[in-house]
Amino acid sequence: MKKNWFAAAVTLTAAVAMQAEDIPVRSFRYTGPFVVQLPLLVDTVDVNRKTFDAANLLETPLAMPKPGTGVLYTDSVAPRSEAEYALHMLHFQLTSMGYAKVRLSVDGVKHYQLFVDGVKSDGNLTLLPATCQIVVKCLSHRGDNDSLRVRLDSDTPQLLAVATEGKRLYSLADAMNTAGYGGLDVTDNGRFLIDSRYETVNAKTTNWTYRITDLKTGRTVLETDRNLRWIPGTESYWTTRQGTKGRQLIATDAATGRQTVLTENLPEGSLTFSPTGDFIILEKSIKGPKDDKDVHQYVTPNDRQPGWRDRTVLARFDFDTGLERQLTFGYRPQSLLDISRDGRYILFSVYDDSFTQRPTGRTTVCRLDLQSMKTDTLMLNEGFFSSARFSPDGNRLVVVASPEAFGGIGKNVPEGRTPSMFDYQLYTIDCQTREVRPLTKHFNPSVEKVMWCAYDNMIYFSALDRDFCHFYRVDDKSGRIEQLPMQEEYLGRFSVAAGAPLAVWSGYGACNLSRLYRMDTRNRKSVMMEDLHESHVADVELATCEDWNFVSQRGDTIYGRFYLPPRFDRSKQYPMLVYYYGGCSPTGRSMGSYYSYHQWASMGYVVYVVQPSGAAGFGQEFASRHVNTAGEGPAQDIIEGVERFCAAHPFVNTRKIGCLGASYGGFMTQYLQSKTDIFAAAVSHAGISDHTSYWGEGYWGFSYSETSMANSYPWSDRQLYVDRSPLYNADKIHTPLLFLHGTADTNVPVGESIQMYTALKLLGRPTAFVVVEGENHHIIDYEKRVKWINTMMAWFEKWLKDDSSWWDSMYDKIPQ
Repeated sequence: MKKNWFAAAVTLTAAVAMQAEDIPVRSFRYTGPFVVQLPLLVDTVDVNRKTFDAANLLETPLAMPKPGTGVLYTDSVAPRSEAEYALHMLHFQLTSMGYAKVRLSVDGVKHYQLFVDGVKSDGNLTLLPATCQIVVKCLSHRGDNDSLRVRLDSDTPQLLAVATEGKRLYSLADAMNTAGYGGLDVTDNGRFLIDSRYETVNAKTTNWTYRITDLKTGRTVLETDRNLRWIPGTESYWTTRQGTKGRQLIATDAATGRQTVLTENLPEGSLTFSPTGDFIILEKSIKGPKDDKDVHQYVTPNDRQPGWRDRTVLARFDFDTGLERQLTFGYRPQSLLDISRDGRYILFSVYDDSFTQRPTGRTTVCRLDLQSMKTDTLMLNEGFFSSARFSPDGNRLVVVASPEAFGGIGKNVPEGRTPSMFDYQLYTIDCQTREVRPLTKHFNPSVEKVMWCAYDNMIYFSALDRDFCHFYRVDDKSGRIEQLPMQEEYLGRFSVAAGAPLAVWSGYGACNLSRLYRMDTRNRKSVMMEDLHESHVADVELATCEDWNFVSQRGDTIYGRFYLPPRFDRSKQYPMLVYYYGGCSPTGRSMGSYYSYHQWASMGYVVYVVQPSGAAGFGQEFASRHVNTAGEGPAQDIIEGVERFCAAHPFVNTRKIGCLGASYGGFMTQYLQSKTDIFAAAVSHAGISDHTSYWGEGYWGFSYSETSMANSYPWSDRQLYVDRSPLYNADKIHTPLLFLHGTADTNVPVGESIQMYTALKLLGRPTAFVVVEGENHHIIDYEKRVKWINTMMAWFEKWLKDDSSWWDSMYDKIPQ
C-alpha cells in the first residue's frame, strides 16, 4: 500500500455530458483496524431462530470518523489486519455544487456498509448543494485478499468534487443549525451573569441553556434548561415550581446555592420584580367576551386578530403579607413599562384605538405612586410611542418614539416630508415639568434597545447604523452621544450593571456567529468570553464579504456589500443574486437568517445586498423616502446599483441575474420587473401586489400603511395605490417570476400572490406559484422551511444555470 502524507483535494471536473460518467475515487482517509471477536455461541440460533454469521460483526456500533482524520491513502486500499476479524473505516468528502444524482459503487470487499453523513445508504444518492462525508465501513477476515475500489457515476460530474480533507462548504443545514444568545442579565454589582443560549440541533429541535457565570473568577456556577432571572439588587435568581399549596416562587443564592421560598401560592400572571425585592407587579390577562364561533361580528378591524378581545390589567403582590392588590381596571389594555429603583412608582401604558386619525393607535403613559395611588399622566394619546423607562432617580423618563412624537420636536426632514414611523429616536421627559428633550434629532442611526444606568447616570442604547448595529451611550446632561468600540459588526444583546462599571454584550457579523464579551465602561475595553462561531462552523469555508457603495444619480451614497463564492476565480463569470430589505429596516450583517447569503454563495452565486433609500439607520431624511413613494425611489436605487455593480465587476454574468425578497421585499421584486429587464429570474415571497387589497385585508395592512402611505388612502391617492401596484402593471413583466406564500399569512394574505400569478398566467408569461400550507408570514416549520428554501434555489438553478432537474424533481410537470 502506498501512503501519501500530503493531503490534496482531488477535484473531479468534466465537460457537461449527456450520459453518465464513471469516476474512480482514488484517495481516502483510513482509521482502524478495530479488532472484533466472535461472540460466545450459547445456542446455535437466537430467539428468532436465526443462526449467527460472522458477517454480523459488521453491525458492531462504531463512531463515525471526523473529516480529515486518519491516514491518507492513494491508489488502492487493502483493508486488512493480523486479527481474525477487524473493522475498517475509509472516508472522504463529496461536495456537490448543485442538484445531482450519484450512484456510488463499492467493489473489492466482501462485507461493507456505506454511510452518508452518518446515515446508512444503498449508494443511490440525491445530493443537494452541500459537502457530505462518505464512509465505507469494512469487515476483514484474516487471509482475505480484499482491495477496496469506489466509483462515482453521475450525469453531472462537473458539479462534484472529492477531497480527503479541508473545509466544507456552508450549507442549508448550517444556516438552520445555528446558535446565538437569547438574553443577557448581569447582577447590579456586576458579579454574576446569566446568559441564555440557543442551539438548533438536527435543524428541528432548539435547545436553550441558561448559564450563571461568576465574572470575578470566570467559573460557571450553573447550567440548566430552566429560565433564570436575577432578583434586582441581589445575587439571587428566581425560579418557579409546583408546591403542595400552589405555585412556589423560589430565590436561590448564586454563590451558596441556598434556596428561599418567597411565596407558596404565586398568583397567575407575567411577573416583574421590584428593584427593592419585596413585591412583584403582575400583568394579568382577562379573557374577553366571545361571539358564536360560526357567525360573529368584528367590532373593529383589529378584532380579526386572535386574542384581541382579551385584556391585561396590573396587580401588586407583596411577599410579607401575601396580599395581591389590583392596581388598574378597565377595558383598554394596560402594560407595565418599568418600576422605579426605590419601588415607589410604576410606569405603565394604556392603549386605545383611534381610527379616524393617523395614527390609528394611541398610547397614554402614566406614573402611579404605589403609596398614595395617585396617578400622573406623562404622555396623553401619543400615537408615535414605542417604549419608556425610568431614570435612576425616578424623576425622568427615557423614551423611544418616532420623529413625529411630541408634536414633531424630534423631526428632522425637509419641509412637507413625512418621516418614517420606524426610524426611532431617543427623548427624555421631566416627570414634573413634562419638558421633552430630543436627544437624537441630528443623529442618523435608528434607536432600538435602551436602558438608563444608575452607576454613571448614562443612557446606554443600541441603534441601527446603516446595515450595522452599534453600541452607544449618551450623557443626559450634555446630550453628547458616544459610540462604544466593538469587535463585532452587529450588536445582539447587552446588559449594563446598575452599580458597577460593567457591560456584557454579544455581537456577530456578516461572516461570523455570535460572540460574548464583557466591557469595562470606564475605559470602554471589551474582552471576549465565548466564541460560538468557532464551536459551530470552524470547519466551514465561508464566502468572502466586501463592502461596495456608490453615489447614485440623485447624489446619495447607496451602501451595499457583496459575497463571493468560496474558491472564487476572477477570470470566470458567475450568476448573481440580488437581495434588498423587506420592510423599513436595513438588511443587517448577520450569518443567521432565513435568507442565507453564505449558502447562496456556496452554490456558486455572487450575492449583492443593496440598501436602497427608505431604510432606517441612515438618517431621517433617507428613511422618509419609504413614505408615500410606493417603491419608486428604492426601485431606482436597486436598478442603478445592479447596473453599476456589474460594470465594476466583470466576473458577473449580466445575462444571469436573479433577485428576491419577502413582504415589502416581495412587493419590490414584483415592482422591479415592471421597471426593468435586467433580471433573468425573480422570487417574491409574501409580496404585496395591490396596495389597496393589502391595505384592507392584512391584519396590519392599514396600520403599516400609516408609515408607507402616511395620510394617503385608496380613495385619495390613486397614483400610489393603483398606478404603483404591480398588479396594474402586470403586462410590463416578462421576467420568470416565482410566487411563494404561506396559506395562513395574516400580514400579507395569500391572495396578493394569487391575483398576480393569475395575471401573469393570463398574459402567458413564465411564472409559478408555490404555497406553504398552514404557515404564516414567516415559514417556521422546519420541514416546510427546507422545501421553501430549496424551491427558491431550484427556481434560480433553472433560470440562471439552465438546469431544471432540481425544479423538475420537486414539481412534476403537469399538462396544462
